Amino acid sequence: MAVKRITMQDIADACGLSRNTVSKIFNGRGAVPEATRRMVLEKAQELGYRQLAEEVPPTRPEPRSQNIALFTSHMPTDYHFGTFFLPAFAGQLGRAGYTLMMYQLSAEEVRQNRLPSNFALEQTAGILGIELFSRSYAEMLCDLGLPTIFVDAYSGASTSLQRCDLISMENLASTLAVTQRVIAAGATRIGFVGDFNHCNSFMERWVGFSTALKRADLPLNRRLCILDPDGPQYGSLAWLAGCLREMPELPDALICANDFLAIHVMMALKQLGVSVPDQVMVAGFDGTPQSAVLEPSLTTVEIPSADIGRIAANTLLARIENPGSPYHTIYVKTTPIWRNSTREAPLGPVE
Repeated sequence: MAVKRITMQDIADACGLSRNTVSKIFNGRGAVPEATRRMVLEKAQELGYRQLAEEVPPTRPEPRSQNIALFTSHMPTDYHFGTFFLPAFAGQLGRAGYTLMMYQLSAEEVRQNRLPSNFALEQTAGILGIELFSRSYAEMLCDLGLPTIFVDAYSGASTSLQRCDLISMENLASTLAVTQRVIAAGATRIGFVGDFNHCNSFMERWVGFSTALKRADLPLNRRLCILDPDGPQYGSLAWLAGCLREMPELPDALICANDFLAIHVMMALKQLGVSVPDQVMVAGFDGTPQSAVLEPSLTTVEIPSADIGRIAANTLLARIENPGSPYHTIYVKTTPIWRNSTREAPLGPVE
């Protein structure tokens, strides 16, 4: 019986890499991290890829790069969980001897799947993507062959076969609990605020919201929602007030995709003379410091941002040391915080 000839594609599939990365190693062109090169050569020997593996001369190990590249479309602001995530992530990396290099991508770079001109692949040991919601750009980064982790990702990323690790706050169960809470407090007309196609976390929060309505046998009325594509208009009180005026009736509650949206919705309701929570209850997500000092204080979902930063750093460090291990999708539990922007439910919080 003829023995199957092992190809570069076989090795690439076995290592979870692109054929282009494997080809670089055997043809000696382009920079590839030493850990990845070592993994490919070991897998080639294991599979019996003798044609080129025997011809590759042994080399001295290259010095390990000490840089981790952070790619983002938007640097985190005060309203974002990344405000606390990044110091914890960078601190954990620093203790391991790595330096975090930040690259804020322009819209043009993302559209063209183009790396920043000052990014040096050969000086990079791993990649972090945060606030980066382009699927094609994420796939391009994965094709670089470097250990890569995303914190949140494009909408639907959790159901995609990505060649990277993914870490996220838990979204579905907490949004489900918050929506059930306002239902228990008497809400029957409930809307959602935010573009659920913007990112994976927004999509999962939309699913939690929709699931709560279905379980309570309540209709999902999109005319009570604000679902426009994500953009700067969500920060405009005039625009939000206009969206609220165009609704056939005011909802009993609005579940917002994050605290930034919830805070601006509350301000727009105040402009319209609508009382929160007596006329409309409002809830957010993120647990930002601003949510606690509003009047009324905002019901939200607290994200353990610093813990996620440390977990993400440890996951990336483990990937650098063992690039061939199975990829991980990690969810970190979040906690609803009941405050004065929602009315108290007669039976207490929904578990």
